Amino acid sequence: MRFSDLAADFPGSTNRLYQRVQELRAAGTDLIDLVRGSVHEAGIFFPESTLRDILVDAASRARTYRPDSLGQRVAREAIAAYEGNVPEHILLTPGTSVSYWYAIRLLSEPGDEILCPAPSYPLFDYIARLTGVTLRSYRLDESFDWQIDLEDVEHRIGGRTRAIVLISPHNPTGMVADRLRIEGLADIARRYDVAIISDEVFREFTFDGVDAARPADTGAPLVFTLNGFSKMFALPGLKIGWMSVSGDDAAVSAAMKTLEMISDTFLPVNEIAQFSVPGVFRDGPSFLAGSRTRIESLRKTALSVLGPAAGVRPMGGFYSVIPFDRDIEDEDLAIELVTERKVLVHPGYFYDIEGRHLVFSFVGNPEQVREGLERLRECL
Repeated sequence: MRFSDLAADFPGSTNRLYQRVQELRAAGTDLIDLVRGSVHEAGIFFPESTLRDILVDAASRARTYRPDSLGQRVAREAIAAYEGNVPEHILLTPGTSVSYWYAIRLLSEPGDEILCPAPSYPLFDYIARLTGVTLRSYRLDESFDWQIDLEDVEHRIGGRTRAIVLISPHNPTGMVADRLRIEGLADIARRYDVAIISDEVFREFTFDGVDAARPADTGAPLVFTLNGFSKMFALPGLKIGWMSVSGDDAAVSAAMKTLEMISDTFLPVNEIAQFSVPGVFRDGPSFLAGSRTRIESLRKTALSVLGPAAGVRPMGGFYSVIPFDRDIEDEDLAIELVTERKVLVHPGYFYDIEGRHLVFSFVGNPEQVREGLERLRECL
């Protein structure tokens, strides 16, 4: 059977770290997983009875199938109120990954370029292969709390650059872009006439009074703000995400017409989930407040166990990066940790981090997080 080049490109071999993890798990070894970042492992669940009532009501509303290409208006109205936008400029998706695909496909042709931060996570490599675009990395400066290097962003822009991806709060560094950098990014986007794709899935989780500045509040010519229920309300299985489109009127109008056509082709968002959106926003704030408190507590655990000298300083999100001085490659150290101390962390190179670093999440079962971080500290 003949397949496309894509079929040959995707099934890569398992890296050495996960070969070792598979061996250990096959042998029945219990591991402390410090990479999942699961709020459910931390005991954070949207209230079951509340969710049941919301879904029962949503199911009743969804009995007659009347799809809307952009998503059910009641859902878009609730999201628009949260985003400070209008319902006509909101598009529902089944998650942020699909939102990225929509935005990149809308903006680019094969061979065009998208700027992504480095460090970053592997999702973009897969989307680039699916869309045929070329990824170019711009630098986050570790010496300045991983803030955006605006000079490097401008240096990387070329004639085929179509968009700049911003992730703030950032996965995996925990950086929250300050207002100066956001304004600078918007200025670059306007001068070079490129869009900004702003990933804000961790927007509700910032620490120490830090405010997450937003490209949608600037003069950027076209901004796609991505978010969803997965992190905000600990509801990844509901598969509710969205794009909020803002900027110059003509650009927004043209973008929405094409996005509506793309979405209408697939109509991929579950109707019951769509009708649940207003109820989740209505009943979710008290849950979210408690969730923030518990995430903040887990972050404090990480800071207290690893200590300020470790270079761990997440200001938002669920993840952090720790540099180390041992004369060993980061993947070898990660293999040592999982083999000898039964703790799973990621080597920095998984995220295009230069030098010797490990990546971990401080969100999970509180006792296991503390124990895992203590074992990590002892190893370093």
